[in-house]
Amino acid sequence: MHKNSIIPLALARFGVLLLCCALLIPAVIFASGSNSDRFLWKSISRAQLKIGDKTPLAWNVFQTEKKKESNLVLILLGRRFIAFDVKARVAYSVSLSDLQAKGADFESGNLFLQSKILPTSDWSLRDVGPAELIKLKLSDYGTTLQLELPHAPDLRGLY
Repeated sequence: MHKNSIIPLALARFGVLLLCCALLIPAVIFASGSNSDRFLWKSISRAQLKIGDKTPLAWNVFQTEKKKESNLVLILLGRRFIAFDVKARVAYSVSLSDLQAKGADFESGNLFLQSKILPTSDWSLRDVGPAELIKLKLSDYGTTLQLELPHAPDLRGLY
C-alpha cells in the first residue's frame, strides 16, 4: 500500500468513530437525565402520625434520602397516599398508579402537580427538639393531621 492511500483511510475511520460518538452522547445524556425527576421514597421508622388525637390503624411516612428534598414527605393514610411539600405548605393527592413498589419503599415521578393540590389550612411547623412537628387541617377529612418527623442525626462531630 502506498503512503498516500493510508492517510485517507485513517481519516475515514476516524470520521466514522467521531460520528458514532456524536450519536451516542445524546443517548447517554438522556438516559442519565431521565432519573433526575424520579423520587425514591424510604420509610421513616421513627415518624409519628395522628389524625385528630388518634393514631390511624394503617399509616406510614416516607421521605427521600436527599437532603435538599427533606421538605418533601409522602404519607400512607389507610389506603390513601398524600404528598406534602412542607416548605410550600401544600398537600397533593397521590394515586396508587403514581407509585411503583421497590420492596418496602416506593419510586415515583413528580407527585407535586398543580392539578392534584388538596385543600388544607391552618399549617403550623415547630421544632420540638429531636423532631419537627407539622400540623395542618385536611379540609376533606375536616380534622387536623399531626406529623412528627425526626431530625436527621448531626454527624459532624464524629469525624
